[in-house]
Amino acid sequence: MEDAKKKRYDAEAVKAVLKGVDEIYSMKGKRFVHLRLKKDKPSQEEIHAAILGPFGTLRAPALRKGRTLIVGFDEATYEKLLK
Repeated sequence: MEDAKKKRYDAEAVKAVLKGVDEIYSMKGKRFVHLRLKKDKPSQEEIHAAILGPFGTLRAPALRKGRTLIVGFDEATYEKLLK
């Protein structure tokens, strides 16, 4: 298993992470983003901003539940999504 703090994600690596993902929930401080990949068709820049940190690494914590990718931490969101 690779260390997410050291691996940099280019466009191809992000595509691999998102394979089979329909939704992204991203929390960064008080900012919350919900991206529906098939319905809303967000840009690559929007997706990268939601899941990658400033150095191109995957933001932590990152967890996948079924077809949903959850990035960042917000207790209320975790309670809602992980029931």
